[in-house]
Amino acid sequence: MNITIRIRSQGSALLLALLTAFVICIALTTYLYLVSNQNRSVMRSLAWNSSIPVVEAGVEEALTQLNYTTVVDMDANGWGPLSADGFYHKVNDLGNGFAYDVGVKPPVAGGPDQPTIESIGYAPAPANIASYYSSSWGMILGGLVPQFSPDKPSAKRKIRVLAKRQTPVQYAMLAKEQIDLKGNNIGTDSFNSTNSNYSTNGKYDSAKSRDKGDVATNAGLIDSLSVGNANIRGHVSTGAGGSVAVGSNGAVGDKTWNSTKTGIEPGWSADDANVDIPDAELPANSSFITASGGKYPPLTGTTYDFILTNGTYQASDFHGKVLVTGNAVLLVTSSFNFSGSDGITINPGASLQVYVAAASASLGGNGVQNPGDAMSFIYYGLKSNTALSFGGNSTFTGVIYAPYADFKLGGSGNVDDDLVGASVTTAVALTGHLHFHYHESLDSRFRIKKYAVIS
Repeated sequence: MNITIRIRSQGSALLLALLTAFVICIALTTYLYLVSNQNRSVMRSLAWNSSIPVVEAGVEEALTQLNYTTVVDMDANGWGPLSADGFYHKVNDLGNGFAYDVGVKPPVAGGPDQPTIESIGYAPAPANIASYYSSSWGMILGGLVPQFSPDKPSAKRKIRVLAKRQTPVQYAMLAKEQIDLKGNNIGTDSFNSTNSNYSTNGKYDSAKSRDKGDVATNAGLIDSLSVGNANIRGHVSTGAGGSVAVGSNGAVGDKTWNSTKTGIEPGWSADDANVDIPDAELPANSSFITASGGKYPPLTGTTYDFILTNGTYQASDFHGKVLVTGNAVLLVTSSFNFSGSDGITINPGASLQVYVAAASASLGGNGVQNPGDAMSFIYYGLKSNTALSFGGNSTFTGVIYAPYADFKLGGSGNVDDDLVGASVTTAVALTGHLHFHYHESLDSRFRIKKYAVIS
């Protein structure tokens, strides 16, 4: 019997095994490559993200320098002189591979006060995701940025912002929390004492009034601003997510809208208010003398509880009849209370800045008789001043700046110029019949103002 044995080729089996191994190897390589790329992407994102706080630190450095110097005199506190690229520069090595270079470009002469800030942030990065930077990477118009750590890779981010000097008194009424206008015959508008088209002899004139009587709150709550039946000749704004409530007879908008319609005119309401409100602080190195009264003119004149000339004064209990004949600064430590026939009279050309530390204050009676503009009387509520009331038939021309005080306003509104100026407080509750006339030039003259990023 013949037995036939067939011998199969071993080559095909070996080839199949090699092909299978090759496919597996390619798959593993591809997988490892994808994992590696994903890891690089994650690490790159982490490095880039870690450079953002450094970039922001550069912007804060620039804003601080702008707020403590002038925009054309920046070469101090470690800042270099104005360079060929048009920027003042400062480089700050924060250590461990973190650093920033920041530049400030002054605004064009005669243009708006809006300097440009550019900041470059550097953060350490793994060697496999960042190239070594061997050359400067500077401002848009050229750079003076040195190499911080040329032997180490770095992630770099750059931002450019526009800054503008802003003040809390850029509104007729500003509050940190809720504003409630629940009286009758309440209204806001504005005028400009520096322009004869919008004032008469520098005074408010209803025939020349404007619609910049803006009202704003930083609060981002439902009904953060309750307009009620008031006529707001200006814009209204709340914090993010806040809303404005308007009564059936209330109106917000320009003068034409207020005279013909109710509700909010399109484009005159927003929820983007986020205003920095610094604390009121006493002038540095102040030396106070005790305030006292007497007759004015001396011997034969009217008797006053306090007569303030040029100087810096202090009073524990501030009340009664007050006469201001010079440029005076006053600190009130315990009590600020005006009622009945009390009042503050400011002579033409005189001024009073009063700093109130009393927990509560009342400005009633005859109010403030101020023939000058709003800058002639400024009420600064210190941190301990948490309540301020305005009432009676008093008039007021001046500025209320009391960031920690709840502001309550009442009265009959017997005269047209009830309140001329601006107010900044924690909250506002307004009753009675009051008209608020915003003094537009306060925006550029009030001393509390800071540069802030606007874009």
